[in-house]
Amino acid sequence: MQHRIVVLGAGYTGAIAAGRLARQLHREDVAITLVNPEPDFVERVRLHQIAVGQDLRPQPFAEMFAGTGVRLKLGAVTAVDVDRRTVTVAAANGPARERLEYDTLVYALGSGWDDGGVPGTAEHAHEVSSRPGALRLRDRLAALGAGAPVVVVGGGLTGLEAATEIAEARPDLDVALAARGALGDWLSPKGRAHLRKVVDGLGITVHEHAAVDAVEAGRVTTADGRAVPAEVTVWTTGFAVHPIARATALEVTDRGQIVVDGTMRSVSHPDVYAVGDAAMAAGPGDKPLRMSCASGVPMAWQAADAIAARLTGTEVPEISIRYAQQCVSLGRKEGLIQFVTADDRAVEKALTGRVAAFYKELICKGAAWGVAHPTLGKPSRRRRVVRRETGSRARTEAAA
Repeated sequence: MQHRIVVLGAGYTGAIAAGRLARQLHREDVAITLVNPEPDFVERVRLHQIAVGQDLRPQPFAEMFAGTGVRLKLGAVTAVDVDRRTVTVAAANGPARERLEYDTLVYALGSGWDDGGVPGTAEHAHEVSSRPGALRLRDRLAALGAGAPVVVVGGGLTGLEAATEIAEARPDLDVALAARGALGDWLSPKGRAHLRKVVDGLGITVHEHAAVDAVEAGRVTTADGRAVPAEVTVWTTGFAVHPIARATALEVTDRGQIVVDGTMRSVSHPDVYAVGDAAMAAGPGDKPLRMSCASGVPMAWQAADAIAARLTGTEVPEISIRYAQQCVSLGRKEGLIQFVTADDRAVEKALTGRVAAFYKELICKGAAWGVAHPTLGKPSRRRRVVRRETGSRARTEAAA
């Protein structure tokens, strides 16, 4: 009887986990199903490029996983029952629903935009945390005439990349950035100075210490009463995790992230692993890992390697996830690589300019390459499963 592994979500973390498992376990012993609503891999770190009209090369999962044994199930996850070990999937092209049974579940549904409950955001703002959202924003930006005001709300990495990409691609627009704190206040002095230089050079108006507490058609209003004109508002203040985990019996945080141990296994349900934005894992200094590709990729490696080791009776590895840098694209010609400590605090060293833009491009390409080649540093020979599950009790014992 094959061990059934179901992976939910095919972003960076889910796709890497599925591919890494397939390349470590013998195909006769496992059935790996990857559930995702789209047939192509979406490079989330490039969605701001899509929003300004750039075309990216399609990356079909059918090609990416050809010959691996990974089966792609197109559809949206609507429910997870961790007691019955089932997942309910709504077909991508209709109302039909299918129930999948699993022995091991990898939960990688990730996150989407978070409107923070700010009035008018859901009705009037755009997001760049999903491909559909980026495409909607692209159409809206394309319809704007010269001089139209665009406001990007949020001074984090996503906000900076969106604002600079829009300003570079559409210099005829009046682009503004509203940040809750000072511009780039988490960066080193060198990083802040370069960011300010680029933003000023692109003609972006920066509203600092300007928390937005209302979004309307045509403007945003800050907490101190400023009204900022906005024919288009782009909301980038943070991410909210997929809500399904909160509706299960899994132990989750107040934000709905699944609490996991050092091998990315749920602390409440040992046959469930969570990776990426969906998981709350501790990094250096016991600080929670931030929602990012930099966290999610090693989390996916860890989960896949731990599952494979437990199924094949080998030693379970546990890697130390640490940070080295924060990479920010500032349009196509400029970039900023802020080097950080292991626990993600900025140090003085930073790369800037075209060198940084080239560096960031290599990072993006490397992340996409890693999805298609997920066994970096692992032996290519597939191992046989030695722990076969035939019932719920056996499954629980094998996972322990």
